[in-house]
Amino acid sequence: MTSSSILATSQVAKRFGSVVALRSVDLTVGRGEVHALLGANGAGKSTLVKILSGVLQADEGQITLHGRNLRLRNPAEAQEAGLATVFQDPALIPDLTVSENFRLTDVSEQEVVEWLERMQMSGVDFDQQIRDLPLPTLRLIDLARALTREPAILMLDEITAALPADQAEQVFGVMDEWRDKGRSVLFITHRLGEVMRMCDRATVLRDGRNVATFVPREMGEAGLVEAMLGEAAQGPTTVQTAVAKGPVALETRQLRSGDRLKGVSLELHAGEVLGIAALEGQGQDRLFALLAGDRPPDSGEILVAGDPLLAQSPYDAVRRGMVLIPSDRLQALLPQRSIRENLATPLYRRVGQWWGLAADEDDRVRSAIDRLSIDTRAGRQAGRLSGGNQQKVVVGRWLAAGFRVLLCFDPTRGIDVRTKQQIYELLRELAAGGAAVLLYTSELAEIPLVCDRVLVLYDGQVVGRQAAHEATEESLLTAAHGLSSEDVA
Repeated sequence: MTSSSILATSQVAKRFGSVVALRSVDLTVGRGEVHALLGANGAGKSTLVKILSGVLQADEGQITLHGRNLRLRNPAEAQEAGLATVFQDPALIPDLTVSENFRLTDVSEQEVVEWLERMQMSGVDFDQQIRDLPLPTLRLIDLARALTREPAILMLDEITAALPADQAEQVFGVMDEWRDKGRSVLFITHRLGEVMRMCDRATVLRDGRNVATFVPREMGEAGLVEAMLGEAAQGPTTVQTAVAKGPVALETRQLRSGDRLKGVSLELHAGEVLGIAALEGQGQDRLFALLAGDRPPDSGEILVAGDPLLAQSPYDAVRRGMVLIPSDRLQALLPQRSIRENLATPLYRRVGQWWGLAADEDDRVRSAIDRLSIDTRAGRQAGRLSGGNQQKVVVGRWLAAGFRVLLCFDPTRGIDVRTKQQIYELLRELAAGGAAVLLYTSELAEIPLVCDRVLVLYDGQVVGRQAAHEATEESLLTAAHGLSSEDVA
């Protein structure tokens, strides 16, 4: 550890049963530095952060902070030492209100309000239950709560994965402020552009070990990918191919819901991937909730293969072949159950079936595992999988069960470049086989990679329609702000 360093780990290792999450990790974070922690899903990034947060204890190795050895037995000790973490999944109890969560963790509500206002997030209702707030709002609440502790090291695990561009900018502002104060940030992200822009140095983990530390701007994005994936290195490539469209598989006519949707009409054909682009809070979440049967519309129609869908629950939508891949994979998983049970969930039609499947159904589960290259080493509990493998299980469930329309709501959020490419290719393969795919993504660069057409939502309405191969991030972002090209000329 050098005199300018604030945090160091030496040969940190962690095992979960037969699964080795960390083999030997050496990491040094400098004072006044934004340091990226990179790696493919399953490389050990989140496990290391949980050890530094006191959530997990290392099996081997040493942690040094401010030049002194540190043994963290719980999160309270980590916070007292000056380490604050914003986890990939907000550390907030969903059945409590925002205020109740703050009282539970002895956080000053007024200080949280001040930080939220600095991040242009005023007006959050602290009397709302956590489960009723959108994920981007929860991420910024969690960040504001961490900032009230004035930590020496702020650890951010995929915080921007759930944020639209404008709110991500607020996080970048906080990171710059922390660096200017001489404090440090440990930043996990799969968005390589953010690494190039924000980070002074980066450490890459692969297979539970650190394999490289470097200055990102000297490596370039291609160098980052190569360091993360080794011989398998390959960035996202265009997988969109022209496919003859079939009949209309899904249609909405003037769909309205409160002040969130104001008359959305769309047609999605069999054999097509239709993209939805929008900034946060423009109605995309409500659109997918209506289509998935989570709630009925106030007015308008949903038609599946030409027949009206009158869904009172998600089960009604699933029966018609319309299934959802949510961005929050934990909503769709049974984390304490096995991978095979999670994949087979739609195939269990009776309680008695839970303990066994017909031979052809078991074959479909095996086929989904092979097709998606799902890592089954933690097979007894899906909750122990990496984020990317958890998302593969969610997708694989519907490969095993079958569907007509696949509703994908930000399915590649927070997963590595290799897994993203696998999902892109799968969506195109499914479309080529006659499926219809509706895809919302918060990463606008994904639209031309995988979609045939794209609709842009703003203020609950469709404000733009483009062929995906003609769409650019600039044109999509312009429309997503409710502007025409003439408005910004």
